[in-house]
Amino acid sequence: MHESTVSRVTSNKYMLTPRGVFELKYFFTVAIASCQGGDAHSAEAVRHRIKAIIAQESAGDVLSDDDIAVRLKETGINVARRTVTKYREAMNIPSSVQRRREKRLWLTGDQD
Repeated sequence: MHESTVSRVTSNKYMLTPRGVFELKYFFTVAIASCQGGDAHSAEAVRHRIKAIIAQESAGDVLSDDDIAVRLKETGINVARRTVTKYREAMNIPSSVQRRREKRLWLTGDQD
């Protein structure tokens, strides 16, 4: 079946599971190609990697979306900077500029 057909059919439909209610679209994630021609990566797995990369940032080394895309490419995940931005925003993670400001404020103890 074509991706758009699955998307249309699963719109506004939900499934009750022992772990909660999920929209059917949750179970049909987009595959992201591998750089080395290996197995594709799910969008959910890529979001998890982005979150992990950002969690490991230090105050002096906050990564831009471009930097994150390069790091992902080094691990075999081929995504564009725009995709990193889209996933980061969907997870409510601030931009590198905002994260840098927040980390500086946290280090100086000036949270006013």
